[in-house]
Amino acid sequence: MAIKLNTRKRSDEEFQTFLRKARTLSEALPFMRAYNGKTFVIKYGGHAMGDDDVGRLFARDVVLLKRIGINPIVVHGGGPQIGQMLERLKIKSEFVDGLRVTDAATVEIVEMVLSGSINKQVVAAINEAGGTAIGLSGKDGGLIRAKKLTRTTRDPDSNIEKVLDLGFVGEPTTVNAAVLDRLIASDVIPVVAPIGMGEDHTTYNINADTVAGAVAAAVKAARLLMLTDVAGVLDRDGTLIAEMDRTDVDRLIGDGTIKGGMIPKMQTCTDAVDGGVEAAVILDGRVPHAVLLEIFTEHGVGTLIRRAG
Repeated sequence: MAIKLNTRKRSDEEFQTFLRKARTLSEALPFMRAYNGKTFVIKYGGHAMGDDDVGRLFARDVVLLKRIGINPIVVHGGGPQIGQMLERLKIKSEFVDGLRVTDAATVEIVEMVLSGSINKQVVAAINEAGGTAIGLSGKDGGLIRAKKLTRTTRDPDSNIEKVLDLGFVGEPTTVNAAVLDRLIASDVIPVVAPIGMGEDHTTYNINADTVAGAVAAAVKAARLLMLTDVAGVLDRDGTLIAEMDRTDVDRLIGDGTIKGGMIPKMQTCTDAVDGGVEAAVILDGRVPHAVLLEIFTEHGVGTLIRRAG
């Protein structure tokens, strides 16, 4: 009886693809060892949250991190989704210095969208990818205590400084790291909505970048990964800056290279590393597998910020 051999034919192109994958896995091994048992805080937001395909890849990557021994904590935003809901309900909203002015009616919608639909979508995606995620806001377990955020502005004509009232916009005062530690010890991936509670039980809307930085400092994370809509920090020629420290950040803000909305993101990163985070990274969340490319390749794909000295 003739024996039928199971032959597998692959083109040279397929072979090269498999070879690249194998090489990538091999190169990742030292990083897997170095980061085993470490905590990574990932700020997830921007347009990446609006792309279903990128969102599914993000969820799978987060589960992979957990499987290989890294402890991810996801902090998500939701500005566009909040804006859409406010528009549907015909509630007017305005921004000052990139922060949404939040009155009593608006803060209810903000909490509903962030702690409700968005949080549960991220949790569901991670669970569907094989992880065990639990969603919570800063109110749960007293995770994030907050106070009213105050901002000042100077009138260009009179040069008189005045305090801006942003309503129920807050900033973290304390983060209860023990809540997150318990979840991590139970092999759970925490997914945090950026809502905080004041001492008088007031609900505060907090910028997601700020929450991610505060959480990262509280848990002494190895990395704070800030997923944005840009590749990272670019120099004046448009070239990505691979690594910086606080001295570099201050210099580039001073000469105008870092400007606009990138300034508060960089301040969040420098505050985090000053607070004990090993390094913070600005990277493009729209790139498929951006988190894996940053963590498991030698040069990464974003701009890494370390402590000065």
